[in-house]
Amino acid sequence: MPLVLPRFSPLHAAFLAALIGMAVPVETQAQNPLSAPPQSQASGLAPDLTFTIEGGEDGPIDAGVWLPAPSPDGSPAPLVVFSHGNGGEYRGHADTPRALAEAGFVVAALSHPGDNYRDMSRSTQLTGRAPQLSRLIDYMTLARFRQVSPIAVDASRIGAFGFSAGGFTVMTAIGGVSDLAAIRSHCASHTGDFACRLLAFQPIDPEIWRPSASDPRIRAAVIAAPALGYSFTDESVAAIRIPVQLWQAQGDQILPSPYNVEPLRDRLSGPFDYRLVERAGHYDFLPPCSPSLATAAPSICAPTPGFDRGAFHEAFNHDVVRFLQAHLR
Repeated sequence: MPLVLPRFSPLHAAFLAALIGMAVPVETQAQNPLSAPPQSQASGLAPDLTFTIEGGEDGPIDAGVWLPAPSPDGSPAPLVVFSHGNGGEYRGHADTPRALAEAGFVVAALSHPGDNYRDMSRSTQLTGRAPQLSRLIDYMTLARFRQVSPIAVDASRIGAFGFSAGGFTVMTAIGGVSDLAAIRSHCASHTGDFACRLLAFQPIDPEIWRPSASDPRIRAAVIAAPALGYSFTDESVAAIRIPVQLWQAQGDQILPSPYNVEPLRDRLSGPFDYRLVERAGHYDFLPPCSPSLATAAPSICAPTPGFDRGAFHEAFNHDVVRFLQAHLR
């Protein structure tokens, strides 16, 4: 994949990445600290297929796919799509897609155009993300994917995973409607919140804010440390009927309690599985960092005192797999 230089300076991009939910910072190179490959390539968890979805009003979408072993009878596999946090990219949660693939799922993750580690020019236009996730589902369920993959996708069994801004994305994709006025009201009185500092640095453009982008093909969702949970309307959250597994880090200082997870937990009326991870921080939902990544991004990779990220991810991946197996197999 050719290098595309970010539209922001490295200083601006580093500022934005430090503020909210950056899924995978990248290793440092002298000439451009945003240009090196993410950790998943070095860890052996890289996707089995990569491709670019051309077209669309937001431009091309880069994506990766993790594949299961073929079933004995050649039957299609359920699909899980992944949405990363601000400034991340499709390889950011590689350990969880690999665990799902080993359990029989096809997993597809995208890099959100305009909100990835190379280009953060649209990082606060969060309502543009759910349609991008739907474009990924379109591609994965059309015949052209079957031409490049030995495993077919069962379009009747689709799940979604989202972290941080990706949690906002998945909430929108399953029917949540975000109120821009609620975001402005919250940030007027919580100017120190990381998300509000990001929005002050790069304000939301109300002309392109599209709060509703539901995709009924998604049948189950896993949402970890969602952004702007308070902004979703009561009616839209209560109307969600698909199973949701909702994860919260007890020590999350990026998207803190009680404004992001609790408004969803307390208003979901369909079947949901709420998990509070004691002592965890926001970035503990990301895989353990390689030594080089830990050096390049200490604010995201630094161990949370009293918390074992590696041990947590073994349990986390197991529970995510079991939840999606229960509702998509």
